[in-house]
Amino acid sequence: MALACDHCFRVVGLHRIEIAIRPENSNSLRVVEKLGLHEVGFAPRFLHIDGAWRDHRLYALTKEEVPDGVLTRLRASGGATNHTEPQ
Repeated sequence: MALACDHCFRVVGLHRIEIAIRPENSNSLRVVEKLGLHEVGFAPRFLHIDGAWRDHRLYALTKEEVPDGVLTRLRASGGATNHTEPQ
């Protein structure tokens, strides 16, 4: 996820990344929190999934918040556990 965000900011040229996660998806919520994305809102009935409209929590990150990249910030926080990532 950190590498994908860095690619979107550095290569693709995006300014802002938004992520929508279902409230019961604790694993994905932990990932965005570990990466330092901040919650920007709640979207009731955001997407139609499995025959019903599902609520989502919304997270965002801008390029200015991570001038050295998401992966660099993750490593500095001690959160990166896979040491085989590219340097």
